[in-house]
Amino acid sequence: MYLSRCEINPRRRGARPLLASPHALHAAVRFAFPRTELDSAPGRVLWRLDSADHRHVLYTVSPQPPDFTHVVEQAGWPATTGWQTRDYMPLLNRLAEGQAWHFRLTANPTHSGRRRPGASTQRFGHVTVEQQATWLVSRSPGWGFAIPEAKDSAPMSLVHQRAVRTFQRKEARVTVTTVVFEGTLEVTDPQLLRQALIGGMGHAKAYGCGLMTLAPITPP
Repeated sequence: MYLSRCEINPRRRGARPLLASPHALHAAVRFAFPRTELDSAPGRVLWRLDSADHRHVLYTVSPQPPDFTHVVEQAGWPATTGWQTRDYMPLLNRLAEGQAWHFRLTANPTHSGRRRPGASTQRFGHVTVEQQATWLVSRSPGWGFAIPEAKDSAPMSLVHQRAVRTFQRKEARVTVTTVVFEGTLEVTDPQLLRQALIGGMGHAKAYGCGLMTLAPITPP
């Protein structure tokens, strides 16, 4: 597995559709991999767009190294900056029970329900900060980690950014609720966490959700 990073230049005309539509960015990510390699390789391609302070960075986790030439030429800095790819396996193999890591995750917190009695079950996005934080905490054991309770802050502090993205996919209008979670986790089951890191967490993975990244906790 490979972890890649590609910065997008918001001043380039080619960047505008990528930043405006998760569907367009998903297509750009798919074009970075030969179809035959994706069909035969284990795992799947996950991606996430981190946006802050006018910087936009595309992250991917994939079973094969990507070729982001088209993204850099159309929406990056082709004369000075390319993309970076590194082997993800050393980090995955380092995971051990009891370790603490800083994490960042963009996810689509949802629940199943019915609009009215007798109607078919549908998936709905959680709308409040408390619901969204509870969604992550309640599902974390199944993904191989726990979120330690903070003495001076509620779990809601995990929620850093919230958005409702609406975009066109072919002839359908798609709406996706996204949440950026950040905080500290403790590894409880390394194998489950490895599977979640390369397989994704939650729904809407095609639209930039489900990719969690880990970073060492730096001392204050």
